[in-house]
Amino acid sequence: MPLQNRVTPTGEIIATPHRGMFTGNRGIIHDPATKTLLKKRWSSPAWITCVCEFRDWRRPVMGRRSWTELFFLDEATAFAAGHRPCFFCRRDDANRFRAAWEEGNGAKDIRAREIDAVLHGERLERGKKRLHPPPVPVAQLPDGAMVQRGAESFLVLQGRALQWSMAGYREMDDAMEDALLLTPPSTLRALSAGYRPVLHPSAS
Repeated sequence: MPLQNRVTPTGEIIATPHRGMFTGNRGIIHDPATKTLLKKRWSSPAWITCVCEFRDWRRPVMGRRSWTELFFLDEATAFAAGHRPCFFCRRDDANRFRAAWEEGNGAKDIRAREIDAVLHGERLERGKKRLHPPPVPVAQLPDGAMVQRGAESFLVLQGRALQWSMAGYREMDDAMEDALLLTPPSTLRALSAGYRPVLHPSAS
């Protein structure tokens, strides 16, 4: 039976056999004895996105009292849920993200914990995923942004809306005028400033 450790664009953590391209964490939110999640869904404002392989290190998933391994379809999904690149295993990507975040948000010499504080205010509202009105029509959002319409999540890529699923994306022809923004606004501005998230192959 798959563990409950896959993150959706809305930030929910579900059980599915699909692992995805990235891992990451929000602190310790599981019981290693049962390998099940606690009631809380985060224990730290530093929600990070990591590579699945690093220095040949191996970790038993949910196997010890350490950070809880979560998995994402791709980086756009992680961004939509409110995560950012890890400065340890993805230092180059994290520095590129920070530079784009500074440019897009008019900041200078920003620290990771300061980005985390902004993101934490943007991703949650009364403990649940916060949705934002898009600043421009959905088709004009930068590549990698994600929106929500009803119960479905969509990736914006070259003006097109691709419906998200646990296995990948599929193209949709539906209008997105009433969709709301999943990607935190400060991350959206980093995308507009040039950061390009890693997308699942099905997006192309």
